[in-house]
Amino acid sequence: MEYFEIAFAGQIVLGAELEQTKQGVQRLFNANEQLMEQLFSGRRVVIKQKVDQATALKYQKAFAAAGAILEVRKIESDSVESAAVPAASKPSTRSGAEVVPRDAYMAAFTHVQAPDFAIAPVGSDLVEYQEQPEFDVDISAMSLAPVGSDMGHQPAPQDVLVPDISHIKLAD
Repeated sequence: MEYFEIAFAGQIVLGAELEQTKQGVQRLFNANEQLMEQLFSGRRVVIKQKVDQATALKYQKAFAAAGAILEVRKIESDSVESAAVPAASKPSTRSGAEVVPRDAYMAAFTHVQAPDFAIAPVGSDLVEYQEQPEFDVDISAMSLAPVGSDMGHQPAPQDVLVPDISHIKLAD
């Protein structure tokens, strides 16, 4: 079975008025101002994933009647099982990696410039091997003690000679 993803990027039909289109889309979703701001931000917002063709066409017609252009994409069958993406925007960073915020709080960080770190495949070396320099250290004078032996002897405590200070008095 073919599955589709429907998304909206804030585009409106040529000749449609923006305010009327916003009101029409707001009626479709019964949406608050925050959701409307996110939908018309210009970023691609996934509305639904893994829908059949009839449902995707139904959404597309409803958006067209409101004056908005809805994007419908066919999803590859092997990516459907691995796609557990929330309905949020998918802006692209400059390095080409897609950033998908998990909630409204994380959506504020979609414009942050960060390095594009990836996960290395299993078994790969994470650090390049570098030849270590050899040290010429003479350890021929060292030996190992047998198991259970004392590594050193503590010196016997010595008697400390305490002077007699009983004849010393403090002055008044």
